[in-house]
Amino acid sequence: MPTVTEVPERLLLGSGPSPVPERILKALSHPTVGHLDPAFGAIQDDVAAMLRATMKTDNKVTFPLSATGSGGMQAMVDTLIAPGDRVVVGVHGAFGARMADALGRAGADVVKVDQEWGRAIPVERLLEALDDRTRALFVVHGETSTGVAQPLHGLSEAIRMRDGLFLVDCVTSLAGHTLDLDAAGVDAAFSGTQKCLNVPPGLAPFTLGDRALARLRRRSWYFDMQAMVDYWFADGPRAYHHTAPINMVYALHEGLRIVREEGLDARWARHARAHDALRRALRVLGFERLAPDGEQLSSLLAVRVPASIDEAAVRGALLKDDGIEVSGGLGPLAGQAWRIGVMGEGARPEPQERLVRAVARRVAASDEDAAVRALEEAWA
Repeated sequence: MPTVTEVPERLLLGSGPSPVPERILKALSHPTVGHLDPAFGAIQDDVAAMLRATMKTDNKVTFPLSATGSGGMQAMVDTLIAPGDRVVVGVHGAFGARMADALGRAGADVVKVDQEWGRAIPVERLLEALDDRTRALFVVHGETSTGVAQPLHGLSEAIRMRDGLFLVDCVTSLAGHTLDLDAAGVDAAFSGTQKCLNVPPGLAPFTLGDRALARLRRRSWYFDMQAMVDYWFADGPRAYHHTAPINMVYALHEGLRIVREEGLDARWARHARAHDALRRALRVLGFERLAPDGEQLSSLLAVRVPASIDEAAVRGALLKDDGIEVSGGLGPLAGQAWRIGVMGEGARPEPQERLVRAVARRVAASDEDAAVRALEEAWA
């Protein structure tokens, strides 16, 4: 039976998790204290403040749920949507479809606005689906299955005219693609730690504005948002709800410090540059980006794989022999596409060059130098 010490080193350049830097691994190893210890409470307050800055929101209720990103999605459904609520859902990939499924299971009246995978949904199509009965509009800002960024402009105004909520999945875009939740008028959003924050999976950054707080439902025991608020934001002693994953909060604290040190504008620019550089390099090797210009998600590059190669075999060799993980396509893109993370520490020249050289050796060795030159020139 293998032990933890036998887990191999991997360069994580798939759709997540992303590379975890030593600073965050060290934070995970700090002494565990109690979840009601005042020392941990001070860290909670700091995490909430840094999350507000990273999500660009003034919402007081901004904190990490003790759950993965998928738990953040479930919390949004359980706490803000009632059976019979009409909810318009943008579906242009696997994660929009997942939200539509979760809403349907909760008894919502789900109206899907479908779009071809690999394209953003035209805003006017989302607006056309709204009516006076619509209680919420949900979109995925960074669609992890396709590498597409969904425009948010104009959506909040339209749904607020109908007294509905604007809900957003920003799992793959947070801290890696330009995103200002308050400027976009988002009422509630969830994310994950394992993407551009470079923190292991296990927490779901979550934010609720005043309009969303006024709609809170207490249907779920675990995702009882009022109980979470009483634990994270109590004026007096914090009210016990559950035992928080102490060391994971340490890790998120360190990840958010790294974001703050770099600065959001600089970080967004670096991710955009890294995306473009990797795209240029892989194009030399025959890989073409799925998203058209202007619709690309900086933090994830989805590319069509040349028909001449066995994509699964090459991905397997990259993992087994080169220690590099990239992700295959989902849904209609299975067997046809790769999804490559451009997230945090993975959005730098060194890991990208390692990937480009490894791919070139397996699919077009004669083009290795040209591909690396394209990468270097884009970074330069």
